[in-house]
Amino acid sequence: MSIQWFPGHMAAARKAAAEQMENTDVVIEVLDARLPEASSNPMVEQLRKFRNKPCLKVLNKTDLADPVATAAWAAWYDAQDGVTAYPMTTKKPSDVARIPELCKQLAPHRGVPTKPLRIMIMGIPNVGKSTLMNALLKKRVAKVGDEPAVTKAQQKIYLDKFTVLVDTPGMLWPKIAMESDGLMLAASHAVGTNAVIEEEVAEFLGTLLLQRYPQLLAARYGLKTEGMDGFGVIEGVAQRRGFRVRGGDFDYEKASHVFLQDYRQGALGRISLETPVTRAEALETHRIEMEEKARIAEEKAAKKAEEAARGKRGSD
Repeated sequence: MSIQWFPGHMAAARKAAAEQMENTDVVIEVLDARLPEASSNPMVEQLRKFRNKPCLKVLNKTDLADPVATAAWAAWYDAQDGVTAYPMTTKKPSDVARIPELCKQLAPHRGVPTKPLRIMIMGIPNVGKSTLMNALLKKRVAKVGDEPAVTKAQQKIYLDKFTVLVDTPGMLWPKIAMESDGLMLAASHAVGTNAVIEEEVAEFLGTLLLQRYPQLLAARYGLKTEGMDGFGVIEGVAQRRGFRVRGGDFDYEKASHVFLQDYRQGALGRISLETPVTRAEALETHRIEMEEKARIAEEKAAKKAEEAARGKRGSD
């Protein structure tokens, strides 16, 4: 399943963000700590780098992510020019309170009454942008919901007389290149439910967790994971929870939904779907696949051109 989700308001949001970027000092990109690069919108990188804006990469939801993987990601981002990584959770006020100072360190020439620090908060749907905005302001100014893409329009608010915040709608990008990225985003509820088939997403998640966190599956559902595949995980959840449809067959749809909810809410334990190492491996695999597709397409085009040439010679 190739997952693509780019509602019309996201195209408008990208245009508005591009216009606002010129008048921004620091970009806060909110990422899901469980899948930082899969949840990083390449359009955000393009926009901020075009204007040469520094970036605070907020690795949000660290309470749900594997701490070892989060530490590796923080080091990976900190090694990039103009980037500071900040692992945190919006559930801890002390974590939120550090953000303005971290932003000031990235733009020390701003942050006075005559030149307030202008911060734009960006990220994909459902990573916690609006929750962060509300936590920074200590009041509810941005809509928060369990469904992706709750925020539809950009808003600008003064944090204090030295700092301006701009909250932007969650933006995905028109084409998610790697299938695994789309599935990770769907598993983490960053994609609208109308764009996914939950059973396929749950099977992908089950396969991944069997590879990296089989002990958590065993602890949560009492599964004997050796020799099991992703579909077997869903079946095991259905059996364990007694999910059956009329006639006695397992209710795979309900089991998939519950399994995904358990992951999203942290009921399985602290899980990261990617690390810098697995990301590099996935990118290399994708590169090889794209080169092979290009080679096959080139061969087909050459063969078609040769057949057309032969046909033309035969008619002469």
